[in-house]
This record gives sequence, structure tokens and C-alpha cells, in this order.
Amino acid sequence: MPERCTYGETLLKIDHVSLSYEDKVILRDVNAEIRDIVREGRTQGQVVGFLGPSGIGKTQLFRIVAGLNHPTSGQVLVNSTLTPVKAGMVGVVAQNYPLFENRTIFSNLLLAAKQMENSHESAHEKVLKYLRRLDMVDQAQLYPAQISGGQRQRIAIAQQLLCSEHFLLMDEPFSGLDVVMEAKVCELINEIACLDELNTIIVVTHDVTAAATVADHLWLMGRDRDPGGNFIPGARIQETYDLIDRDLCWHPELTNSPRFLEFVREVKERFQTL
Repeated sequence: MPERCTYGETLLKIDHVSLSYEDKVILRDVNAEIRDIVREGRTQGQVVGFLGPSGIGKTQLFRIVAGLNHPTSGQVLVNSTLTPVKAGMVGVVAQNYPLFENRTIFSNLLLAAKQMENSHESAHEKVLKYLRRLDMVDQAQLYPAQISGGQRQRIAIAQQLLCSEHFLLMDEPFSGLDVVMEAKVCELINEIACLDELNTIIVVTHDVTAAATVADHLWLMGRDRDPGGNFIPGARIQETYDLIDRDLCWHPELTNSPRFLEFVREVKERFQTL
């Protein structure tokens, strides 16, 4: 049986978002929402895997959700107040994990924290809290060039959470990784998500298996077809998979189970129709 959980308030809502450039329709009436997942006795964040073929419009929707671009119509709302998103409210972790190379790890994080905190003392304490949780206190006075790629990724994620509080978009975090490193990144994403009940991470990726491993829900973006089988311009979210309801979430060694592998096959087959 699926593990019991309940759903609380809506944390992020994509509300009838469309995007066109002159006469070219990129996104057409995209709707989706992420709600707080509540598990008794646990701090449980939210992780959504966002999948779709190359060129389908994932990057454009990514930028709209981050508040970096504006849709032609519709809106993205965040927090329990359902406030229209603005740049800086949703953190973005790019593939190369950019940091200021001339600043120490602590200084990088402090600069981010000061954007949200009212005093130097509160920003300082918040940085220490993240360094402790990520087991990187010993690296605080090192420079980005002196830490490993995995550590750099942790700091880049912490940096964005310090700026944006609870929302994080990750762009292809599994790109170019071997199987061992991919598993470690999945563990890290879940670890970060569960640092706070409201933490909400959207992982944009082409990797169906990794997305299914790390997420509690999957969004699959594609285009509709007309009665003749021709694509209708403008992509939208075609499928939303609830991995909690399918009992494909929060189980150790799940990825080796036949039902997980069958689910990945199901998503890949659907992917081919988009």
C-alpha cells in the first residue's frame, strides 16, 4: 500500500500560462500546481520531475516559473499567499553551479543570505545553519576552486535557497554524470527538499529514470494532436504522474524493483508520443 500522506496548501501554481512570439505558439494554456506534502512525524519537502522532448518549451516555462520571463497570458503564483512570482523568489541552479570564484564559500553564501535577512547577524546564523546541515562547515573558508564538484553543487543549491527561501529550479542536474554520481545527486536533492516542510524543487531533465527516482510527482510536457494526428502548436503538460499514489516514493532500493522499472518503461513510451 502507498504510504499515507495528506496534502496541505498550494505552494506553487501555474495558472493558464501561454507564450507566443509573434505568430509562433510556444506554450498553450499550461496548468499545474504543487501542494505541500504532509507526512506525520516527518519533514517532507516536494520534488517534481519535469520532462519533455528537446525544443518543446521546457526552458521557456522554466524561465517563466523563475520569474525571469513573462508569459503572453496567465501567471505563476507562489507561497501560501499565491503571490505572482517575481525574479528572485524562485532560485535557479544552472548546470555549471556558478559561484563567485574570488570569494570564500562562506562569503558566497553570506552574500546570498543578506538579500533576504534584515541584519548581518541573522544572515551569518542562517549561513552557518546551512553549512551544518550540508556537512560543509570545514570548507567554509575555502574558495570554489578548492572544493569538489559535488561540494560545489551543494553550495550552489544552498546559495539559491538562501536567496529564495523555499523554491528551487534545477536545470539538468544529471547531465553527464555516471551512475554513482547520479545516485548521489538524487540523494542530495531529497536531502535538500526535506530540510524544510515548504522546500519545493522542480528538476528539469531528459533522464526519465533519474526523475522517477528523485521525484514524488512527474510532469510530462508535449503537444496535443488534431484528429488527423498532426501536432497542434504550443506545448502544455500532457501527463502528471503521482508517484506517491503508485507507491513508487520514499522506499529504499526502489529503483531495482520490477514495478519501478515498469513505470519507467511506461513514461518512456508516453514520451515517444510527444
